[in-house]
Amino acid sequence: MKFERKQEISNFIEPRRVLVIYGPRRVGKTTLLEAYLNAQSDKRVYYSTGDDIELREVFKSESRAKILDFARPYEIIALDEAQYIPSIGLGAKMMIDAFPEKNIILTGSSSLDLSNRIGEPLTGRHFTLTLLPISQAEMDGSTFELTSELEHFLIYGSYPEILKEPDPERKIKILTELVSSYLFKDALALEAIRSPDTLLDVAKCLAFQVGGEVSINEVARTAKTDAHTAARYLDLLEKMFIIRRVRGFSRNLRNEISKKAKYYFLDNGVRNAVISQFNGLSLRNDIGALWENFIFMELVKKSAISGAIDNYYFWRTHTGQEIDIIKESNGMLTAIECKWARDSAAIPSAWRITYPGASFQVIHKENYLQCIL
Repeated sequence: MKFERKQEISNFIEPRRVLVIYGPRRVGKTTLLEAYLNAQSDKRVYYSTGDDIELREVFKSESRAKILDFARPYEIIALDEAQYIPSIGLGAKMMIDAFPEKNIILTGSSSLDLSNRIGEPLTGRHFTLTLLPISQAEMDGSTFELTSELEHFLIYGSYPEILKEPDPERKIKILTELVSSYLFKDALALEAIRSPDTLLDVAKCLAFQVGGEVSINEVARTAKTDAHTAARYLDLLEKMFIIRRVRGFSRNLRNEISKKAKYYFLDNGVRNAVISQFNGLSLRNDIGALWENFIFMELVKKSAISGAIDNYYFWRTHTGQEIDIIKESNGMLTAIECKWARDSAAIPSAWRITYPGASFQVIHKENYLQCIL
């Protein structure tokens, strides 16, 4: 399946602002960056990675003179995997303050480590672009082609490398490697994790609870650890762009539940790789979870591509009334139910009475493209 990114670096470049590009490994950050740099043939460009020892020594020195001497000849400075560069936040601040006309671009696979490194020095001096797996809107296919490939999207996800690979067995191999060698590799490298097996057990627990509310105590019991460790690993998995936490929606109705959370995976293929389940849909009992995860992330991708400031929640009352997804956009609420089959769904009475101005829709396999494209 061919695709083309709709997010463009040029739309995020502004004077006096460092651009920080976040996203999981292998999602296409380097490809996007190189495409932008290749289009800047008339400018003096410096491009390197956090693995460059000489570059790391320059920033490690924290010497303003050395850092500015390094930056002075270039109009564009692009540093890939910048989380591995010591004092990168302070160095980027020195460069953008001294040379506000320069374009400085940093990429990182971990919002945990890179955000910690840029932290306070770049407060008010940077913009962020988060790159997610490929959305349906970015795929170069007709409605017929997209719907024909829907089962593959639900099982194997939409990482760029997966979309380019036609062989299902190769897809499984790539996803398994992605989880074991890349996603968790970063998590283990950046945090003092005593037990990699526990981290994987926490991720598996979430994979089996997609679409359901998650109790940290239950996760801890399942992973045979304590609640503090489970909470820390959940936070780590989110900052490593493996999962996304969603809070319960409430505007102070006493009956609404707002303290618990749901967790979705940024990619269905990664979720299935965590639990090693790549069976066809006809052989699965988790199609509802796969569908809800897919629809949620497509809505999130749509918001990211459009630049909309949309917030996403779920909704449930103590009496058991619930809605899968609540989208809040410019103060307007949309309640969304995810149904694999073309079923009708009634608006919960408590929601209808409490939020009479909200819209309501059911997204199923026959109308989903109208909702997410």
